[in-house]
Amino acid sequence: MGKKGQQTPLGVIGPADDPGSLYHQMQQFLQWMRERNYSHRTTDNREVYLRYFILWCDERGLTRPQEITRPILERYQRYMFLYRKKDGQPLSTRSQATRVTPIRAWFKWLTKTNRILYNPASDLDLPRMEHRLPRHILTAAEADRVMNIPDITTPTGLRDRAILETLYSTGIRRMEVLALNQFDIDIERGTMMVRQGKGKKDRTIPIGERALAWIQKYRDEVRSELAPAQDDGTLFLTQLGEPFTPNRLTQMVRDIIDAAKINKRGSCHLFRHTMATLMLENGADIRFIQAMLGHVELKTTQIYTQVSIVKLKEIHTLTHPARLERLRSAEDAEAQGEAEDAASDLLAALNAEADEEDPGAGEA
Repeated sequence: MGKKGQQTPLGVIGPADDPGSLYHQMQQFLQWMRERNYSHRTTDNREVYLRYFILWCDERGLTRPQEITRPILERYQRYMFLYRKKDGQPLSTRSQATRVTPIRAWFKWLTKTNRILYNPASDLDLPRMEHRLPRHILTAAEADRVMNIPDITTPTGLRDRAILETLYSTGIRRMEVLALNQFDIDIERGTMMVRQGKGKKDRTIPIGERALAWIQKYRDEVRSELAPAQDDGTLFLTQLGEPFTPNRLTQMVRDIIDAAKINKRGSCHLFRHTMATLMLENGADIRFIQAMLGHVELKTTQIYTQVSIVKLKEIHTLTHPARLERLRSAEDAEAQGEAEDAASDLLAALNAEADEEDPGAGEA
């Protein structure tokens, strides 16, 4: 077994001694991705989804790429459509599409590198996406109730409070929280540097005074006790002085939300939904929300301009419900109707991110 916090290597699927097998060809594809600087998360996620497919093929006696045809891929799509998770629920349309996308990319690579003669996935259709809004969003009162769950008289409770406040104030993704270095926090400017976010893009965003106060308290009173001798500067550490794993952070946040007894399920992404929704309700322009969230997908009818950090911080201060002094404008409601469609698109995009955040969750 590997050290605690390290991922255990996954086993071989199919013939272990056949370099032309689906499994070994997948490994070469993943190595090609790494050499071209794809993010660790993208590479790891593709491995998860390709393993599902290769295991399905192996159970049907299919072990080599040359054996895969268009009808076989369509059978796999039907299998996913009929599949039921442990809770009896089907895979969402987006989850099905997310599993097919790596297969299409893989077979495109197999064809370009002359490992197969033709690409059976070239015209494989993806399921049509449903336009779903987030199932659960916290009210400001519920968010504060969750914030008050950790026992801040203990080192881990103080750390957990700082993590929750960071999620709520900034709406950053789970992987972005894990990647935070203590030097990414600028107390004087009230900003945070999010490094190598989705798409390997850096961005500077505001962080509220309340969250900064809890981070500062955690750094002053707790982090030095948790930090190992060889400290790489990772901001949030476990009791063993290690960075959190994605699953451990998810479970920690989920347990705290459950303990608040607000009858709403979720984890890190729930705060991303909540921050965006509450700031929109308080009058923030959707362009500023997009800048906060690090969304880069543009529609032809919506070109989102670059936003200065000064203006972004001003909007954050005026519209985030956790700010120290709540300021309201009588004009907030005037533009609400005009922004409803754009806000709906934004929240649906957030919900799509939540589907992708934890690959393999709920599998049988």
